[in-house]
Amino acid sequence: MATVSEYRTLAALSQAVFREKMSKFIAFASPAQSAGEAKDFVARIANEYHDARHVCWAYMLGADCAEFQSNDNGEPSGTAGKPILGQIRSAGITNVVIAVVRYFGGIKLGTSGLIAAYREAARLAIEEGTVITLFEQAYIEVTFAYQAMNEVMRAIKNSEAKIMEQSFDNTCRIKLSIRADHAESLSARLAAIDSTSVI
Repeated sequence: MATVSEYRTLAALSQAVFREKMSKFIAFASPAQSAGEAKDFVARIANEYHDARHVCWAYMLGADCAEFQSNDNGEPSGTAGKPILGQIRSAGITNVVIAVVRYFGGIKLGTSGLIAAYREAARLAIEEGTVITLFEQAYIEVTFAYQAMNEVMRAIKNSEAKIMEQSFDNTCRIKLSIRADHAESLSARLAAIDSTSVI
């Protein structure tokens, strides 16, 4: 059974092109870890395709899919960002941003035509990508006396935690990254070691 800690996302950037009544839609789907990263990605696409009429986008973040935003970028309200976001939801993925560049071909698509076109462009970009399953990470910082080193390292070695930073002095400090749903049990094991404190 999947936990909230487990989520599906894209492995790397993917791209697709969809044409409708002479309008050209170029969709880009990319993994993103934060709102800032998602917006930077959209800004890069908008800069690269600065001659396009619209660059519409949506992103979703978090294993619980709680953080999301969409933008119609000048298209009629609800005709671009929401259909893109809808495709992210339909695919069951998160930590993803999709930007769709539109070159207007001179024939108006109408509200329903726009919704269908943005939805299809986003769907194709997701389809072109590789979906992978990852686990939400939690971070643990442990400080301990030098004499507790062996016990601390044994506890870390017996978990699947990754060491992000470490410094060994009079007081030793290690920062770890671990699956969020395993963090509590590792924290408890480390805290049980003498002269150790866990943040």
